Amino acid sequence: MATSWPAEGPPILWSLEGLGEGYAGVAVSRGRVFLLDYDEDKEEDTLRCLSLEDGREIWRNGYPIELKKNHGVTRTIPVVVGDFVVTIGPRCQLACWDFETGKNHWLIDLVIDYGTSVPEWYTGQCPLIDGDRLIVAPAGKKTLMMAIDYRTGKILWETPNPRLWGMTHVSVVPMEFEGRRMYVYCSNGGITGVDAETGEQLWDSNVWPERFASSPSPVPVPGGRLFLSSGYRKDIGSLMLQIKKKGDTFTAETAFELTPKQYSCEQQTPVYRDGHLFGVSKRGGKAVCLDLKGNEVWNSGRDKFGDGPFLIAGNLFFGLHEHGTLTLAEIDNKSYKQLATCEPLGEAHEAWAPMALAGGRLILRDITRMVCLDVRQK
Repeated sequence: MATSWPAEGPPILWSLEGLGEGYAGVAVSRGRVFLLDYDEDKEEDTLRCLSLEDGREIWRNGYPIELKKNHGVTRTIPVVVGDFVVTIGPRCQLACWDFETGKNHWLIDLVIDYGTSVPEWYTGQCPLIDGDRLIVAPAGKKTLMMAIDYRTGKILWETPNPRLWGMTHVSVVPMEFEGRRMYVYCSNGGITGVDAETGEQLWDSNVWPERFASSPSPVPVPGGRLFLSSGYRKDIGSLMLQIKKKGDTFTAETAFELTPKQYSCEQQTPVYRDGHLFGVSKRGGKAVCLDLKGNEVWNSGRDKFGDGPFLIAGNLFFGLHEHGTLTLAEIDNKSYKQLATCEPLGEAHEAWAPMALAGGRLILRDITRMVCLDVRQK
């Protein structure tokens, strides 16, 4: 990929205007771009399939759903596996679509079928595909988490929810510890890990209840650790959780805490790489690198990103300020060096959606517009 840009920025390959208000990122697979949008005129959640090459719409399909703008509408990214595309809509409709045609294979309404309470500002949880299973956390009246055959919609197992922990914007993440594969989820009552094969609850902890809003997902770190962060708590900004096993029993203990001034993030999930954590801090909106004891190694100085997204590819860091400035930097575990900046969205509004990089094409958006940039090395 290019390590320098012309003054006007990388070439814009295509752009879209008039998206339904939201912060949903895209999934890219086999030359196609998938976006869960909201069609205000038809009052439909709409899955749109676009050409990665030129942005041309190949197909769209959806289902009717009435809702009002609540700080935007869409927030989730589809997941593509083989000939299937799975989505979770703003009001918790879980659906599976055909990759080629957009035909709907099945739909489960988590509110109606599982008693899920839609989170403030609508759903932010993205679906997880692990092997032949779709993993989601309804966090409803009876079921906390469940596994589904993504091809048929058949339920494979369910984890009970006796404490009625509710849904947050966090997504389920997989992790391995002591030879056991598990799925981890942060609800509004605490965090838990369940067995990947059976759905049995292995451990839980109430040290991280985020009752107002939780957006960043847990970050698995080698050695049975999980890095948690939030921008809404006043007491704790981040926390490292240590999973332990004695005999057949798993437990979770706090390894260390960081104050909000030390590190917290409100929107974007940090990234673990090469023994370090990379993220954007709510304090000043700077990109930061932390060691695994929570110490800051470097920050981006004058380069700030607000609540905007970032993406790491090799040693290249792409950071989008929520008001539209895109920054390219070179990073490692010791330093941050700005390489270039541009404003491909002009004056952007709430550019919070995750970016996507595929085949040297960078896709980014603000609340109603999307652009695809050519960031390949010429």
